[in-house]
Amino acid sequence: MKTLPVTPENSGAVAETAARLLASGGVAVIPTDTVYGIAAHPDHAAALERVIALKGRPTDKPVALLAADLTAVRAFGAALPPAAERLAAAFWPGALTLVLPCHGREEGFRVPAHVWTRSLLAACGGVLRVTSANASGEAPAASAEETLGDVGRDADLVIDDGPAPGGVASTVVRVAADNAVTILRAGAIPESAVLAAASESGPRTPESGIRNPESGPRTPESGIWNPESGPRTPESGRQTTVAPP
Repeated sequence: MKTLPVTPENSGAVAETAARLLASGGVAVIPTDTVYGIAAHPDHAAALERVIALKGRPTDKPVALLAADLTAVRAFGAALPPAAERLAAAFWPGALTLVLPCHGREEGFRVPAHVWTRSLLAACGGVLRVTSANASGEAPAASAEETLGDVGRDADLVIDDGPAPGGVASTVVRVAADNAVTILRAGAIPESAVLAAASESGPRTPESGIRNPESGPRTPESGIWNPESGPRTPESGRQTTVAPP
């Protein structure tokens, strides 16, 4: 394992080094605007399997994609229903993961509000598979140093950009093909702000097509995204098991 600090003088070179490693099938701990994540290139299934093994997490749990921008999300094949377009416009770059229809399944996407991370994503072709850099069931890591006690110790590379400015994992929202919106996990963006932005004309109730996390069964019919994978927050009271950063 190698640790590289990011400075104003070397940020471009560090991004290039990390991009080369990920493109060759390596695994890297990277900073984001919320918490630190552990990344694998989507073209390397073995790298993703290694990430899952390092976290000690169930293999049926999803690993979200961080994207350089909305163009990269579309290029990956995601469909953005109208509510998703509004949420992306309101909160990207930022701490919102959107679970979207994509090639007949669902994928989670987020554009981070972190300039260095977006430069890395662009250098990797636009997207990376990234999950929080902590062992399954443990709190997310807010610094590179915190990752070294578990997943970071066995990664190929750890990028240190100081403390994560957010410190709380992203809010996760599913937007189905029929434009129905379900909040799957409380996070950095308050539920009220999500509901207001998703609606064309102000906040909507669960009856109008936006589901509150407490309004009924929270697991999507596909079984892909589990809402119990969120951080413990005042809103959710749940402990992290697996979290997109």
